[in-house]
Amino acid sequence: MKTNKHIIYQTVPRLFGNYRENPVKNGSIEENGCGKFNSYTQKALESIRELGVTHIWYTGIIAHSTCTDYTAYGIPKDHHAIVKGKAGSPYAIKDYYDVDPDLAENIPNRMNEFEELVKRTHDAGMKVIIDFVPNHVARSYRSLMKPAYLDDLGQHDRTELAFSNMNNFYYLPGQGLELHFGAQEEDFEYSEFPAKVTGNDCFNATPGKNDWYETIKLNYGIDYMNGKTGHFSPTPDTWNKMLDILLFWVSKDIDGVRCDMAEMTPVEFWEWAIPRVKSRKNITFIAEIYNPEQYAAYINTGKFDYLYDKAGMYDTLRRIMRREAPATELTARWQAIENIKEHMLFFIENHDEQRIASDFFAGNAQAGIPGLALIATFDVNPIMIYNGQELGEKGMDDEGFSGVDGRTSIFDYWSMQSIRAWANNGRFDGGKLGDEQRRLRESYKKILSAAKREKALSHGHFYGLAYCNKNNPYFPVEYMTAYLRKYKDELMLVLINFDSKAHHFRVNIPKNAFDILNIPDNTVYRAKELISGKETICALTYTCPYQESAPAHSAKMLKFSLQR
Repeated sequence: MKTNKHIIYQTVPRLFGNYRENPVKNGSIEENGCGKFNSYTQKALESIRELGVTHIWYTGIIAHSTCTDYTAYGIPKDHHAIVKGKAGSPYAIKDYYDVDPDLAENIPNRMNEFEELVKRTHDAGMKVIIDFVPNHVARSYRSLMKPAYLDDLGQHDRTELAFSNMNNFYYLPGQGLELHFGAQEEDFEYSEFPAKVTGNDCFNATPGKNDWYETIKLNYGIDYMNGKTGHFSPTPDTWNKMLDILLFWVSKDIDGVRCDMAEMTPVEFWEWAIPRVKSRKNITFIAEIYNPEQYAAYINTGKFDYLYDKAGMYDTLRRIMRREAPATELTARWQAIENIKEHMLFFIENHDEQRIASDFFAGNAQAGIPGLALIATFDVNPIMIYNGQELGEKGMDDEGFSGVDGRTSIFDYWSMQSIRAWANNGRFDGGKLGDEQRRLRESYKKILSAAKREKALSHGHFYGLAYCNKNNPYFPVEYMTAYLRKYKDELMLVLINFDSKAHHFRVNIPKNAFDILNIPDNTVYRAKELISGKETICALTYTCPYQESAPAHSAKMLKFSLQR
């Protein structure tokens, strides 16, 4: 069993540290500004840590393609036809050995500024996670910052071969890349011959606008043209190059990597690479993975510490929060991950998903509180929140490339109203927040801090109560769920109300729960509700339901001390 509850704060430096008001659609970095490594001051980091955060995932650290011109610093310019948005996608890596120059105050000193950020984060009592993007790179990939003794990706590829396990890319011999969409902002069309295979496994020379057309797929020894057969002996050249890259970032004293689209990279690579990295430093590996049928393989064979549970817990909670499914669906979700639950990373927002407060999701930031409380208190596994989530960021801006889609753009130079209000020109005192934003952040702080602090939540056993209340007319299981967490003499009763209405309810706690968790029956306790701080005197018994009220979109965490 994991002994430390990880609470991860995902933050996009380009956005988080940008306090420019009234950004313009499709604005340049000069027009709209950009956050910097140095934006994460001691006060900024303290404001994140006080939420209960243990790890910060800095998103978009590694150098990627962009429309911003850095040729004055010796960085080649990217053709606009293969860049998404003015800022570019953080997942179209153009140099694995460099950091994004957008984020530096002094561009020639950019790696030192990143290293100083790592140190500041550690000094603030938190660990550092960055993205590792293993499946694809920018079409313009060329490493200027790699060690001189290392060959570059594709440097010795035999481009006349569609596949070779010694090639770093896949090729379409005799075909040139054709892009038939978007405005050409250059004096000449982008040219690529022979065409390389596009990052989302698009094996033709005419990727569409919905493909990852700005990227090319890396070759890990899988022959996609012949039944997806694996050719892993001798060790594919890409494996060695990617291991060198991982070890380079380990040397920067990071504590973990979130591996983008890890399931598109063969599990055999991870089985080979992760132990080699961990022998140097025991960093945390998190896999972005969407196929539940692959979960066990990437944990057991692939050696990952944690996996995204997007297709499971996130999708289930989203349906429940949108009133598209009953809360009873949670039982099947818990059962599906019973044997691997400590490895699952839960979230209800990240850079890929729509904001809870957006018109495309719940339209109300408070509606996220029951979902947050559930993922924070369900089990010992890690959880994640996304910068601005704790402040009700709506994601309804028309930034440019992304448009009004309920997400905060990762492709455009932009700033977030909620973060600007909290940062208050670098004071990080919340001086410009509205009352609702203040209350929301305080709720997040109490829930997340309790999840980390309370042994029953970070270490304890779980006992679900939905099954024994499904026929209880005083406990509407379509809107509500409840469960117990127990560690030694500490007992937690968690009550979740997803409904937009308040409820007064009676929840049955069966004799079986008292027996399994060793709870004395019919005993009077002092209970403290950890979000409101209110204390009550009550009795727990299996002969009578526990009565409580729950406001709309709320959670209650009742702590009982069983010591006499």
